[in-house]
Amino acid sequence: MSDLSNLIKKRNIKALILDMDGVITNTASLHAEAWKRLCDSFLKQQGQQDGTTYKPFDLQEDYRTFVHDVPRIDAMRNFMESRGLSLPEGKPEDDADKNTIVGLGERKDLYFHELLKQNGVVVFDNAVQWVKEQQEAGMKIAIVSGSRNCLTILRRAGLDRLFEVRVDKVVAGEHKLKSKPAPDIYLEAARQLGVKPEDTAVFEDTTAGIEGAKAGGFGLVVGVDHSYKKENLEMKGADIVIKGFSSEVKANLNPA
Repeated sequence: MSDLSNLIKKRNIKALILDMDGVITNTASLHAEAWKRLCDSFLKQQGQQDGTTYKPFDLQEDYRTFVHDVPRIDAMRNFMESRGLSLPEGKPEDDADKNTIVGLGERKDLYFHELLKQNGVVVFDNAVQWVKEQQEAGMKIAIVSGSRNCLTILRRAGLDRLFEVRVDKVVAGEHKLKSKPAPDIYLEAARQLGVKPEDTAVFEDTTAGIEGAKAGGFGLVVGVDHSYKKENLEMKGADIVIKGFSSEVKANLNPA
């Protein structure tokens, strides 16, 4: 039995809440490319107007600094400010042709959907297999996401019926839930599952997610590290950090 399985059993965990991107799916590269396409085209256009050469969007540095796990409007505002640009906020109904913070956010979303159609969704198959095994064992399962594209992504991946509960950006807006690192989305997922936080495990790949889960008083907080973030996840309070679910699936196939 793996360390994770031991902890789940020891802490009498009855439900699992998993973040979508970075735990179940890997759409970060598509989001990053959509951001680059949006920002580079806008900065080029802006540069032609004011005679300034702006530094293009860096897929790694800028995405990690301004975008990853940050609400889209905040990310757009912060990135533009990093290039010395202060754009009008715009109105909630602004569409993709408006050069406002809201409008550019809508344009980025159009680029993302184009890339999603072209490239499809990358799924961590071992994670999906492990989730299915946990369901068969009686676990309640929810998925959370800071994206309003969550349902679209799940449908394209054929996973929309896998989870009993989904709390994403759309649901968060309806319930007026705060974004990570607030614990709101996890607490709402637990409420909809009908379980107490202390009986629930949360799986997250970001420091903001770990921080939010710890703030919510969840019984087990699991960091999922597909790169080299183990120390950061542990510093935020992860009870255990796993590299992925392949070893968990193998442990279940070959129980000790």
